[in-house]
Amino acid sequence: MFRFSAPAFRAKSRGVGANSTRARRPRSFVRRARLDDLPHFPESGASDSVAFEAPASADLAPFSSLVPAIIGACLMMQTLSATVIVNALPTMARSLHEDPVRLNTAITVYLLAAGIVLPISGWAADRFGARKIFVFAIVAYALSNAVCGFAQNLAELLMARMAEGAAGAMLLPVGRLVLLRATPKHNLVQAMSVLTMPALLGPVLGPPIGGAIITYASWRWIFFLNLPIAAGGVALVLKFIPHVKGEEPRPLDWTGLALTGLGMAGVVYGFENLGRPGIPVWVQATMMIGGGACLAAFVRHSGRTRHPIVDLSLLKIQTFRASVVGGAFMRVGMGATPFLLALLLQVAFGLTALQAGLMTFASAAAAIVMKTAAPPILRRFGFKRTLSVNAVVVALTFMAYALFTPATPHWLIYVVLLSGGFFRSLQFTSLNGMAFADLDQPRMSRASTLSTMGQQLSLSIGIGLAAMLLRLFRGSGPLSAAAIAPAFVVVGAITLISLLFFVTLPRNAGSELNGGPSRRAVGR
Repeated sequence: MFRFSAPAFRAKSRGVGANSTRARRPRSFVRRARLDDLPHFPESGASDSVAFEAPASADLAPFSSLVPAIIGACLMMQTLSATVIVNALPTMARSLHEDPVRLNTAITVYLLAAGIVLPISGWAADRFGARKIFVFAIVAYALSNAVCGFAQNLAELLMARMAEGAAGAMLLPVGRLVLLRATPKHNLVQAMSVLTMPALLGPVLGPPIGGAIITYASWRWIFFLNLPIAAGGVALVLKFIPHVKGEEPRPLDWTGLALTGLGMAGVVYGFENLGRPGIPVWVQATMMIGGGACLAAFVRHSGRTRHPIVDLSLLKIQTFRASVVGGAFMRVGMGATPFLLALLLQVAFGLTALQAGLMTFASAAAAIVMKTAAPPILRRFGFKRTLSVNAVVVALTFMAYALFTPATPHWLIYVVLLSGGFFRSLQFTSLNGMAFADLDQPRMSRASTLSTMGQQLSLSIGIGLAAMLLRLFRGSGPLSAAAIAPAFVVVGAITLISLLFFVTLPRNAGSELNGGPSRRAVGR
């Protein structure tokens, strides 16, 4: 449910002049509002407010890009931070006297904390209001970034990264929830593209800016980049985004929250530490088995409770299942590749952080170009064909990174990275849109939470997989291109598993997102 100031709404609902069509509408229409009015609502501090349900897509006016643009600008903090830290890991490792491979834990704990906190994000948005939670998350994320910049050892850095991950867990699902409730289905792909355009500036700006900072100044300054973005984001959110509150909050499933949190912590952290020297095998096995047992217990618990913290019944919907489960194999590659690529370019090839950053810049720039091309491609070929063919292309681009050597011309590396970024962007834009194609509004909050959980979990597994493969292929020798190249091949092969979920989709999957008839209308 949305909530907004009643006086402003009544002024708009009366229209202008005696002949206004809006003025002659029955009083029951007061419970609907035009989407393009949303950004103009005043602050919601007044207690005089009314609620309305998001109308059906057929009744909606053309979507305004202001709200998703603001949300996307705030999400840029996450993408900027993620891009910069991956590029900075070798330098940070030397400063903190740690092995570069071991320092990937700084990324893992972030994703781990995010995965633990994510289940509660939808409930918190319904309970306290999405805008309030969103502002809190922005402030907490910026402050934890600052603490990372002051860390003096690996333990302090990991604690600050955990706090950063917990705050970041609220940013994406809550922001996306606002968008889902305010967007008709046939505009959802376009809205998702607008949402991610500002966020993609992080990967574009992060490599060159972060590389310059690392090369010519201290790596600590990379964590202070988000402070001005956070200040501007809070001001824009408070000014333009209405106070959004959904359905009446369900009771919090404390048992489910504990089981999912412990389960993901055990599985992800245990997986990430496989083969790591200094940790006994029995400890690794205990974490993996214990985490798996907790997740299995939650599956049983969710079928017995009325309001589970994670609604697994959503996975019965084929389009949602293909997006979350099939997309997980794609995102494993996305989690592993930046880490592997940074080590390949800097450690194995001897490039500076700035040189490596300028190369990875190409991949992010191509992703922005694809955001404008994705809607017409999906309208022309449909979700099933686009996802199936593009999965093969994405897998091949991952494997192509294994062919890079110190003698490979830099222009050729740019071309391959550019192509990879272009097609991966198409894949994830399609997956993010299709996830909500066959869902009604009451289930959007739970679907957004579960979808984001799947994304974070698969990314963390990807990073753990990358570290495990490096330890396997590296052996006891130094880190070299020969040890990193096979890891790209394995990651590409895992990506191909997603085809099993895409090729079995019905031909009209996601047709409503392209302006076609709903699958509920034409049959499943």
